[in-house]
Amino acid sequence: MTVVEFLNPALWLQSDGGPLYVQLRHRLTEGVEQGVLKPGTPLPPEREIAAITDLSRVTVRKAIQALAEDGVIVQKQGSGSFISNVPARIEQSLSRLTSFTEDMARRGKSSTSRWLERGLFMPSPDEVLALALSPESSVARIARLRTADGRPMAIERASLPTDILPNPLIVETSLYDVLEKTGMRPVRALQKISAINLSANDAAMLEVEAGAAGLQIERTSYLADGRVVEFTQSIYRGDAYNFVAELRLSKD
Repeated sequence: MTVVEFLNPALWLQSDGGPLYVQLRHRLTEGVEQGVLKPGTPLPPEREIAAITDLSRVTVRKAIQALAEDGVIVQKQGSGSFISNVPARIEQSLSRLTSFTEDMARRGKSSTSRWLERGLFMPSPDEVLALALSPESSVARIARLRTADGRPMAIERASLPTDILPNPLIVETSLYDVLEKTGMRPVRALQKISAINLSANDAAMLEVEAGAAGLQIERTSYLADGRVVEFTQSIYRGDAYNFVAELRLSKD
């Protein structure tokens, strides 16, 4: 797909999709993630993007400035804007419950995992509380380093009741695919996000400096009947993600 085809507003611009410059910024970021806009290549000039998208140059300029702040593009005086050679941050929606595998596939990225732990264990106090287990119960636990196109992105540690996942060894790629087949895929979740500095061990796995900025995410996922199905504690690279949430004015 050419840049002109990719920026065709009929494919992505929505009347109720929020500020126009934000929608354009998201579309250009997707272009980088999908390889339509390749690292080191020039971004089309403002006037050309404005003509393709039928947006004002002021709107286009605001989107480009936001991309520069995100590190997606590099602006060179007298030469224009260029796609950064540093991998772009992935924009992760906080309103969509998907697995890492599904999310990377949707972006055209190849996801892989390195297993850190997988089996049945005695639950920790946090797992007992989150999953409503008795202290003498066992818990199914899977922990892995997740990568996208070979780049380490996150360390995921998921815990589930053993009647929902009796054999953790059957999880080879997507946990949610396994749960889908047994009718146990969660339908909603609560997430808590905290800013952290990465420990030396986590930083080494994520291939960043010890003490670098990271994000810690705790997620509790539920079945339709309200039962807790999954408790996940994840560590994300701080330079790899932008988490995005859509907010609407309350009518109360």
